Amino acid sequence: MIQAEVVLDGGLLKSCRVQGHAGSGPKGSDIVCAAVSVLSRTVLRTLSRREGITVRSEAPERGILLLEAEGIGGSREFLAAAGAFLCEGLLSVAEEYPEFCQVTIERRN
Repeated sequence: MIQAEVVLDGGLLKSCRVQGHAGSGPKGSDIVCAAVSVLSRTVLRTLSRREGITVRSEAPERGILLLEAEGIGGSREFLAAAGAFLCEGLLSVAEEYPEFCQVTIERRN
């Protein structure tokens, strides 16, 4: 089971933790793992290249990705868009494959 936890602070992506293995298919051919990996890695890579956004990330072992982001000025709008994209994508995977993916979204003000 993949568990994804996303924290939005004032609508801005603050952090994301993705952990686990879906187990919906053979290693290397697991569509749920692939979908979650592509979503989380794309957000990480996109934010890392954006001026005005500081990203801290780590992947201490296979099946774990941790991401924290902060933005200043106009980059804050980009963090909101990235958070919306990530949440919608992860929720879509979890809705289609609830036995293999669970998503928690914490909204702070």
